[in-house]
Amino acid sequence: MRRFAIGLCGNASDGDDLCQMTLERALANRSRWEEGTRLDSWMYRIMRNIWIDEGRKVTRSMQTFVAEDAGLGVGGDGAQEAAVELGNVDRAMQKLPEDQREAVLLVMVEGYAYKEAAEIVGCPVGTLNSRLVRGRDALMAILGEAS
Repeated sequence: MRRFAIGLCGNASDGDDLCQMTLERALANRSRWEEGTRLDSWMYRIMRNIWIDEGRKVTRSMQTFVAEDAGLGVGGDGAQEAAVELGNVDRAMQKLPEDQREAVLLVMVEGYAYKEAAEIVGCPVGTLNSRLVRGRDALMAILGEAS
């Protein structure tokens, strides 16, 4: 859930806030969850709705550079290349339209089946598939890979 929230928000602190708001809303509305249905899908749907609501309230600028104190650990574990590549992928994800980013995050990152992801987003499976294909192609173009 946290990984999806961070992917939607673009940074860990806002993602953590989104997770907390999601848990608060889910607990406050736990009587609305229908037994026998998937709890994780219900939670993702709540999270997505909160994210949309918050996005309408405030347009946040994306942080390009990490905080100063994050530089203290650079070079510590030898995973610099992986960290740089992950940063590149994250910035590329933030360039995608919201609907494509959601599809990519749910299917390619979270591992949901197309049908489950479509239910979370609230669209037909074909629409989700189209968003996923366009999002994946856009990511590959942004990252400079051949499609």
